[in-house]
Amino acid sequence: MMKESPDKLTHFNEQGRAVMVDVSDKPVTARTAAAEAKVTMAPETLRRIREGSVAKGDVLAVAQVAGIQAAKKTSDWIPMCHPLPLTGVNIRFEDNGSDELTITAEVKTTGKTGVEMEALTAVSATALTVYDMCKAIQKDMTIGSVRLLTKTGGKSGDYNAE
Repeated sequence: MMKESPDKLTHFNEQGRAVMVDVSDKPVTARTAAAEAKVTMAPETLRRIREGSVAKGDVLAVAQVAGIQAAKKTSDWIPMCHPLPLTGVNIRFEDNGSDELTITAEVKTTGKTGVEMEALTAVSATALTVYDMCKAIQKDMTIGSVRLLTKTGGKSGDYNAE
């Protein structure tokens, strides 16, 4: 769902070239965002992750650190993102007991722009790290359903996925 009309987009300069949006005049507010990603794999792979018997080590611990680090480095990955002082990043894992690992990231800041991209980057990097740590066991895992779950704060208000 597009909220603003194309003639009011703020990501382009007078020459029609991309710019990083100027947030200088925006007020500092509390901002949060949560995102999720899903990694689908064989039940045996998920069992080995749960039991800690993957040769590369503790998959979830390494993936959790990767997700936190990725959230902190989002502006290095996504060209128009502002560098933000994050005040909190929490990565959680839940599995369906069979073949799917759900990764959720919650990101917080107090700033002039939101942390949606940081939450999405965090779950993406976490999922990629799970894949990397388990690829020797299974190469056909799939990473999918990356989506924003919630966001709070800012001029555009709150968002909750259906």
